Amino acid sequence: MLLLWLRTMSAVMVAGLTLAGTAAAATELRVGIQQGAQTVRVGVAGAAVVTDGAGRTLGTLPPMLGFTAQAQGGQVSLHTFRGRDLWVRPTDHSFVYISDDWYRGRLRLVARADGLLAVNHVPLEEYLYSVVGSEMYPYWPLEALKAQAVAARSFVLFRLRRPADPDFDVGRTVTWQAYKGYSRESDSTREAVNATRGEVVTHRGQIIEAVYHAASGGHTENVEDIWSAPRPYLRGVPDFDQEAPVYSWQKTFTQAQLSRIFPGLGQVTSFTPVRTTPHGRVMQMQVTGTAGSKTYTGAELRRLLDLRSTLFQVTPTQSDIASTQVVNQPNGSFAFQGRGFGHGLGMSQWGAFGLAQRGYNYRQILQYYYQGTEVTRLR
Repeated sequence: MLLLWLRTMSAVMVAGLTLAGTAAAATELRVGIQQGAQTVRVGVAGAAVVTDGAGRTLGTLPPMLGFTAQAQGGQVSLHTFRGRDLWVRPTDHSFVYISDDWYRGRLRLVARADGLLAVNHVPLEEYLYSVVGSEMYPYWPLEALKAQAVAARSFVLFRLRRPADPDFDVGRTVTWQAYKGYSRESDSTREAVNATRGEVVTHRGQIIEAVYHAASGGHTENVEDIWSAPRPYLRGVPDFDQEAPVYSWQKTFTQAQLSRIFPGLGQVTSFTPVRTTPHGRVMQMQVTGTAGSKTYTGAELRRLLDLRSTLFQVTPTQSDIASTQVVNQPNGSFAFQGRGFGHGLGMSQWGAFGLAQRGYNYRQILQYYYQGTEVTRLR
């Protein structure tokens, strides 16, 4: 894959240089791209120097070639260079290849006890070019993309208060927010970020924890009903996500599948809600079988069953015919009928799409999903 990227990279270098040449925010993020790796694939699109942790120049890395970095004896080995940590620093605002994609900014490689750590050091606004394209479809209305840009900027700046690791601030997965490199950028995502440069969502002068999700299934939630501490700006509101392909969904499990997922319970005979939110999300549910029962949180069931959300109901089925009776037959299955995708807090991305389609601008979208807030520009 790296060779394919290297062949195509020369075709986009001119555009990339122009885009990277715009003024970037002073804030630089440390994004963990790969952790505990045996090896990391590395490449550079243009001129780049390699330095050690003290900033001493060790040499240059040839452009348009692929290299394998690996941890050896507590040091990083890359091409002809070795050190406890190595930096790959493009000198012409070009790109660096890390693992599976091209990224803006610089690369730091660190040898740690669990293997190799690859960290992308990237200016905040350039990071957001990719995040917006990784979190939303680039062909969506510009006002929705701008709302995503401001929410994502606020979210990551809030998270900087408590970095994920001593060596990086956030990861690149949806646990933080999706960041998939240059391939997810487009003219529209860059336009959305540049048009809102430096803007954040605030409540009483403080940047908020601007969490978001794909779709709520009709109504977002109050934060204290999902997590623990209440926040005045994370209040449930009617959603506009009816066009989402995940607005409603269904997943069926056979008795054999349930026995593997819930070992020790025997043949599963019922799922009984113990506690739900006012809008129906499962907080606790009792799973009962012929050999016993156990209570799970909604989050645990979502993970175990790989469900899109915790907003679901369970119906026993037999021979594809729904039944209200407890299923005692060995081949009895259960259908999980749910709505939405994600935790249901803060901005609904499909809801933002729906509001943008109705003529709302990005500030109105943000202030609808984050109650009592303002959109302000960082000094």
